[in-house]
Amino acid sequence: MTVQPIRLFGDPVLRSQADPVTDFDKELRTLVKNLTDTMLDEGGAGLAAPQLGVGLRVFAFDVDDVVGHIVNPVLSFPDEDEQDGPEGCLSIPGVYVDTKRRQNVVAEGFNEHGDPVRLIGTGLMARCVQHETDHLDGVLFLDRLDAAGRKDAMKQIRSSEWYDAGKPPVVKASPHGRGLFGLGR
Repeated sequence: MTVQPIRLFGDPVLRSQADPVTDFDKELRTLVKNLTDTMLDEGGAGLAAPQLGVGLRVFAFDVDDVVGHIVNPVLSFPDEDEQDGPEGCLSIPGVYVDTKRRQNVVAEGFNEHGDPVRLIGTGLMARCVQHETDHLDGVLFLDRLDAAGRKDAMKQIRSSEWYDAGKPPVVKASPHGRGLFGLGR
């Protein structure tokens, strides 16, 4: 098992846009294994490379007994349906806030060997794919919350044992506006 430490909220790598993967080599396969092992060990639904401090566009997922990964994902949405429900993040442990996402998503990208893959997700899988792709863009689910949701989340964060008051985290507005995943539209 190759479980790695997960970067926590406030770490600048979580706010940086990840670079596209260009080399589908042993190093990438090791990263995919590390992501998968760490995600499974933590019991998460997904884990993106920046959460391990690696600025590459790749994430692993484990939803409804489907375990996999996608490299260089590009998302599209087959309809305007939305979902609203609790969302959390392994980089913000113990914090859960209702977050709007699109109900259905199609993710196209590659596997660890460079072969094309297409993932069609609904419900929790769609939420996971959108959440993890946001990580690749330096966006946290907190950025998708309205003012009341952000206030609630920050209250939960400040009361968390992992929070360091000497280095308070910064919540920013999404650089994508509220329309990237159809939120607010």
